[in-house]
Amino acid sequence: MDVFEALADATRRRLLLTLAERPRTAGELAANEAHSRPAVSRHLRVLRESALVRAEEAGRTRVYSLDPSALGPVRELLEHLGAGPSTAVRSPRSSRGFAPIRPGHFDALELEVRRAAREPGETQREGIA
Repeated sequence: MDVFEALADATRRRLLLTLAERPRTAGELAANEAHSRPAVSRHLRVLRESALVRAEEAGRTRVYSLDPSALGPVRELLEHLGAGPSTAVRSPRSSRGFAPIRPGHFDALELEVRRAAREPGETQREGIA
């Protein structure tokens, strides 16, 4: 499976964030999720197929760990889109051409992704009825 397809699912993104902390077993990951262990195992299979996660046998269990080297296509896309400090991107609101993207420019987006990962059932913004 393509890395971008694997990252498209919120549950898989949460699993990756959890694995970024330290390697874990499927049981440990399922305990942190609102999904059954078989559902988490299916998500882990997708993450393994996309090379985002490695599985190592430890006795009778598998220990899953993050493999950040598979994020190369994501990094390349972000660099191409202007996430690097020395690149520029055309602003859709500006007729002046290109505006530099500075480090930290995508911090708000990262915050929203993390917030969505913590609050899976909520779709409304705070203060909006």
